[in-house]
Amino acid sequence: MVHYPSSDLLKELPKQFFASLVQKVGKLTAEGHDIINLGQGNPDLPTPPHIVKALQEAAVNPLHHKYSPFRGHMFLKEAVATFYEREYGVKLDPATEVAVLFGGKAGLVVLPSCLCNPGDTVLVPDPGYPDYWSGITLSRTEMHTMPLLEENQFLPVYEDIPSTVSEKAKLMFLNYPNNPTGAVATPEFFEKTVSWAGENEVCVVHDFAYGAIGFDGVKPPSFLQTEGAKDIGVEIYTLSKTFNMAGWRVGFAVGNKSVIEALELYQDHMYVSLFGAVQEAAATALLESQDCVHELRATYESRRNVFISSLHDIGWEVQSPPGSFFAWLKVPEGLTSQEFSDILMEKAHVVVAPGVGFGTHGEGYVRAGLLTSEERLREAAERIKRTSLF
Repeated sequence: MVHYPSSDLLKELPKQFFASLVQKVGKLTAEGHDIINLGQGNPDLPTPPHIVKALQEAAVNPLHHKYSPFRGHMFLKEAVATFYEREYGVKLDPATEVAVLFGGKAGLVVLPSCLCNPGDTVLVPDPGYPDYWSGITLSRTEMHTMPLLEENQFLPVYEDIPSTVSEKAKLMFLNYPNNPTGAVATPEFFEKTVSWAGENEVCVVHDFAYGAIGFDGVKPPSFLQTEGAKDIGVEIYTLSKTFNMAGWRVGFAVGNKSVIEALELYQDHMYVSLFGAVQEAAATALLESQDCVHELRATYESRRNVFISSLHDIGWEVQSPPGSFFAWLKVPEGLTSQEFSDILMEKAHVVVAPGVGFGTHGEGYVRAGLLTSEERLREAAERIKRTSLF
């Protein structure tokens, strides 16, 4: 058999950091160990039954057995516009300000190719979602990282971006509620963002994947609620987290018309939109009762409270995240995030993600997902206690 070497471009893609984590977990599981895996971001609860039912009913419609419209069904775009006006008071033109995506990741990874030329600079949060880096490599652009530090509430400081960088920057990724830190942005921060991006002609891409998951009575704001936000950027939303639809691969981009047009043009050449029945189910999720979303948020908040208090009980002083379904936990002094993660995996059979996998400024932390039962979260804390690290 002839072996065809992969292209230089594929060789340059960033290593999938979590692939090695999955391999380690698989090895321990195969050996018969009971693993509490808090290292990944895969929702553990099922999609609400009324959404599943909508898919089942729509799947028998012969209309959906044909190609969907390349840019998605208008009924889904209209549902997105209704959802945004109801939830955030943001008015959208479904025809020009909404793009249907194969999950949020699809939009995030292709946007540098849609808007930038090789050599342009893309601003990325550090720590941040590693797939931003993939889109930068594929577009042959240059990455400049923006440190997210605890003393700044894990928000970037625009004054710290050198003018030599801002002059070349074309695109900036933000993500609040934040993966991995759990931080939530304030309206004041988004106002600063609009002002800075407008002055520097930088397109803002706000990754709003965890938009529905805010705690302590705080509803995370949409970037598009900020005056002028639609002039300078877009927001990417996914149904994966809000409605436990991760495997359904459906999301959307909303905002600036020129960016939406570029996204849709790119997708015209790549895909023939989503299965129509999935689009019907997505519209059902957006338009019908949101009780399932409120219940899910309450579940994560309860899990967060149990987990953080259990860690406090064993002497691990950590901060309680205000949003997302992740906890960002400081590593004991003297250990790297990788070393600490390895100890927890080998000695406690508890899996967390090393912070360095999210960027240089993730060092000193690990990320734990609140994606298992309260009982298992308590047990994870008890197992960690037995390592005598605290």
